[in-house]
Amino acid sequence: MAYYRHENKFIVTAGMLSILEARLDAIIPRDMHAESGEGRQYRILSLYFDDAMLSCYHDNEGGFDRRVKWRIRIYDHSDAAIFLEKKSKLHGMTHKDRCILTRDEADALIHGTGIRETGKELLREFEALRGTKLFTPSVITVYDRTPYIYDLGNVRITFDKNISSSVDFDSFFAERLAMRPVTAAGTHLLEVKYDEYLPSFIQQAIQMQGLFRTAFSKYYLCKKYSL
Repeated sequence: MAYYRHENKFIVTAGMLSILEARLDAIIPRDMHAESGEGRQYRILSLYFDDAMLSCYHDNEGGFDRRVKWRIRIYDHSDAAIFLEKKSKLHGMTHKDRCILTRDEADALIHGTGIRETGKELLREFEALRGTKLFTPSVITVYDRTPYIYDLGNVRITFDKNISSSVDFDSFFAERLAMRPVTAAGTHLLEVKYDEYLPSFIQQAIQMQGLFRTAFSKYYLCKKYSL
């Protein structure tokens, strides 16, 4: 049975982000994967798939209670760690399944050549759907993430900055991927994810007047811009 988590998203300004980062730095650690990165953050690139009717996009726009998105995710433009991810949403909560891809497998999915045999269950599921729903690359989302973690409650708080969109699918792994920003200058995204509860001291730290909650995903924002 899939285990679903809470996921709340908020639009924040650069000024709000600076204040919230200072508060969180005082009470919980940053993810160790960000500590060695420039500016104590890392870059995430996700290539999303959708069908010809843009069903995933319209499901998000319509706020449907049950929806699924498929993507290939990499970090810092590197092919050292490539993941196929299935992100499901139900009753406002999220669940993510993922498996590791080789570079050849990722290239096959991006270019639509297909994978005949694989021992990876999630990849087999995606290949079956790709054949029936005719999934093709839809858009690439790019952003710089500052992550915080707290083990009790499995809390993960992230600031996603410089959110950009690209349809340069052939250059997904390239350092010079062609992309364009999709949010106003100085506007970023705060995401708060946790299992059953959010500790009160963290909840208090992220409370701020002017926080605007949003239900739209980065895929929706980037695809809307590309349309």
